[in-house]
Amino acid sequence: VWDGRFANNGWLQELPKPLTKLTWDTSAWIAPALAEARGLHNGDVIELRYRGNTARLPVFIVPGHVGDSVTVFLGYGRRMAGRVGNAMGTAQQFNAYLLRTSDAPWFGRGLEIAKTGDRYQLASTQEHHAMEGRHPVRVASLEQYKNEPDVIHHMGHTPQKTLTLYPEHEYNGYKWGMSIDLSTCTGCSACTIACVAENNIPVVGKEQVSRSREMHWIRVDHYFSGADIENPRAYHQPVPCMQCETAPCEVVCPVAATAHSSEGLNDMVYNRCVGTRYCSNNCPYKVRRFNFLLYQDWTTPELEPLRNPDVTVRSRGVMEKCTYCVQRINHARIDAKREERTLRDGEIVTACEAVCPSNAIVFGDLNDPNSRVSTLRAQQRNYGLLEDLNTRPRTTYLAAIRNPNPELEPPAAKSTTEH
Repeated sequence: VWDGRFANNGWLQELPKPLTKLTWDTSAWIAPALAEARGLHNGDVIELRYRGNTARLPVFIVPGHVGDSVTVFLGYGRRMAGRVGNAMGTAQQFNAYLLRTSDAPWFGRGLEIAKTGDRYQLASTQEHHAMEGRHPVRVASLEQYKNEPDVIHHMGHTPQKTLTLYPEHEYNGYKWGMSIDLSTCTGCSACTIACVAENNIPVVGKEQVSRSREMHWIRVDHYFSGADIENPRAYHQPVPCMQCETAPCEVVCPVAATAHSSEGLNDMVYNRCVGTRYCSNNCPYKVRRFNFLLYQDWTTPELEPLRNPDVTVRSRGVMEKCTYCVQRINHARIDAKREERTLRDGEIVTACEAVCPSNAIVFGDLNDPNSRVSTLRAQQRNYGLLEDLNTRPRTTYLAAIRNPNPELEPPAAKSTTEH
């Protein structure tokens, strides 16, 4: 929300913050050691006193944070922020501007904190879609990767292609796929907002987020790893629909609302969906979103220009998910057909790919061996998320390759664990 000028923007308020995955609220970051010493837990309200000024903020514990320090964020505490900002209620009391002075606008020494005994509910999405203790992020050092290019594949198990009861799909035309580079992803979450804008994804509010009902079609998971919680490594992983070849969601739908297209997409036919949520229960990636309530505003005329006219607006009781921006695929297909040619590599750019500042996301035709996505998938560090389940996802990842300064390295991690 920057300095508060975007406090009335529901998209940004509901966007999980990169490290804490908090939505709709600000917080005071502290280190695990400081939290243990003061008996603090996430959501405990503390009073911060600095140069005679006082502010109250809820605590959030962040591994890797500097020990004897507190980080607060500006932009909250406005009492007249607009319809969305005003609806946040008690969050308006959390005003970090109260601690600022003209000679110390950004940082300073001498802060005092005190536990008030009050609690405040924080809505974080970090553990909403946990994948049962598996290790979705694969990491290797540059030296490891050079000495043993297969090191990434040794971190998981890939079943044989024939080990399935599913019939083999044949793609005589296009076969769409995506590659996401974990080495270049910065966790900025711009892809999430771009997807919201492109696909008419609704804002559900803090109460619904706290019930794990956020509607984002692409989430960015954050992981800490390492033996030292005070000095961990951090990784980000965008997770859209995997568009599986042997999709577990398709076989359980009683009304064929989720179906496999001739180009490999796991399509959702909204008119067929009756809301059983069997597909969501059977999805190991937890990338499907269900409209538990009528989140869309159908009556406010000012919202109509906000929506993408090429994408439907879903209602209550419908399951939805990432479609690889199928409306953009069809738009480019029509142009190519009019010009009597095939689609060119790079002609279709998904919303998340278009906005990614580090070019971590690449989309294209897997049937084209010269396409960018095929080239990336041919690398040794390419792997599928939870590929041991034999879902054969067509959204794959390039493992994170690290080349750190040895003097700045924390103790070696036993495994990558979710925080």
